[in-house]
Amino acid sequence: MKRPGSISFSVLPVIETTLLVASAIFLILHAFHLSADFPNHSPWMDWAKYTDEGWYGDGAIRHFQRGHWNVPGDFNPAAALPVWPLVEAALFRFTGVNLIAARSLAVAIFGLILTSSYLLLRRWQTLTASVRKQPVNTLAPAIAVLLLAVSPFCYVFTRMAILEPLLILLTLLALLAASFAETVQGSVSTALKTDPATALRATARQILPILALGLLIPLMVLTKTTAVFLLPSIGWILWARAGYRLRPFLMVTLPAATLAAVIWIGYYAFIVRPHFLDDYRYLFSANAYTGITPGTALSVLGDTLADGLWIGNILYPLALLAIFSAFLLRPRLLRNPLVPALLLWAAGYAAFLAYHNNLQPRYYLVLAVPLTLLIPVVFSALWTKNNSEPLSPLRRLGTSSIVAVLAVLTVTDAHQTLHYVRHPDYTFTTAAAEIRQIVSADPTHNSLILSISGSNLSLMTGLPSICDDFGTMDLSVRVQAYHPGWYVAWNQVDDDKMDALSPTYHLQRIAAFPAMDDPERNLLILYRLDPATSGANPRRHRKPVIPRLLQTSFGQQPSPAQLQH
Repeated sequence: MKRPGSISFSVLPVIETTLLVASAIFLILHAFHLSADFPNHSPWMDWAKYTDEGWYGDGAIRHFQRGHWNVPGDFNPAAALPVWPLVEAALFRFTGVNLIAARSLAVAIFGLILTSSYLLLRRWQTLTASVRKQPVNTLAPAIAVLLLAVSPFCYVFTRMAILEPLLILLTLLALLAASFAETVQGSVSTALKTDPATALRATARQILPILALGLLIPLMVLTKTTAVFLLPSIGWILWARAGYRLRPFLMVTLPAATLAAVIWIGYYAFIVRPHFLDDYRYLFSANAYTGITPGTALSVLGDTLADGLWIGNILYPLALLAIFSAFLLRPRLLRNPLVPALLLWAAGYAAFLAYHNNLQPRYYLVLAVPLTLLIPVVFSALWTKNNSEPLSPLRRLGTSSIVAVLAVLTVTDAHQTLHYVRHPDYTFTTAAAEIRQIVSADPTHNSLILSISGSNLSLMTGLPSICDDFGTMDLSVRVQAYHPGWYVAWNQVDDDKMDALSPTYHLQRIAAFPAMDDPERNLLILYRLDPATSGANPRRHRKPVIPRLLQTSFGQQPSPAQLQH
């Protein structure tokens, strides 16, 4: 019998299909205008749009443009974060190095995020229904997918070839793998009483999730080291699958943890330590700071929570209301292991953000997914209390209110996302193309570009570059070692950059290009680096195709100390 106020089971598949089709349409829209800028005049002023697509894909970019991925003394994050450049390199082998290919990969990963989110929510809804011996009658998975697909926040950041989308995907896959974990006592021993074929299948069900976790966890950490803050979420799912008992939990967890440790230690011992230890350490030293102190703790925590509004002015408060409801109004929801797991995911990464106190909008993308998934999971409980029990007037009002808010949220977000789709900007990519024309037309100067956005320019133009800000070698030494022919600055040349360049070069301003919308970075200026000595004739300096110090193979790069001599 259909409960009053509920949706007929025959209508649910139609509604779910409609929601998923709408999600697929918005996913396809993510693939439009892939070479466009990060939307100008958006609420999210994030410096990643100037740098990160190049920096963290540099290993793949340099591998195909120069023949090796490591430039000694420069910023080489692939030493500590190799997964994303390896994935990009697999793609570039077929497409060549270009911005559209890198962003297409990011969009494909977002499609997998939507798929994994649906499967994860459907998996736990099925498990919960089987325990209660009730049919699965919820739209929560489809609603969650639609909220992610129409989100303008997700639109702008999941189209960028940065680390966060891949980290999110690997985390979702790890949660899925953990949801299938079984102990030997619960599977193999039972199967042995029947027949060997059943025993083999039961053994596979027990081993494959552990193997998957043993692979996914080091992939997460080697994608972005902050993944360690997400491990408690995976651990909770394993704890639940072990029946909240210590011994079965250890039997499931220890093999996966051991395999993960062996993979990570093997990578460090055989790849990093003998060849790229300086680059590996530098990534951590460059980020080894915290802006939180006992005196600023409350303000930092307040800023961390308040900046969650970047996720969405409606979605974020709705997610906080869902958390409040789970703890105070419907604590029974915490019996669904997925709810505490999503809460631990969000809380763990929020703790990192507060500690690091570098509240860039892109970091909140890792929070946006679990918070979005929580909304339909928690509020769907309003109309699924008991199939034989009608909804009370208060619960009817609550259900109607939540449905109305979700409808407004979906329409509002979809409208904003469609605005970005219809109005692409190409200021940065146009400036990069003009820089390439100028540099390529001058045969007298080395085509190597020095710039904080150099790696992005390499991705967009194919021109070689080194970074003027980060690197294991002092900038003045790096400049003398690699002899760049061009310098690209945003708005002005900072004093420390001029101090490093002036002993060797005279900066000749060649062109300036309005680009992007940050008041501090909205004018891209191209300087030609002429020799500082008056007697030198730059016309007699032949342009090398690849600087000699860059013509090395894997594991044979000279050390920064050698370059200084």
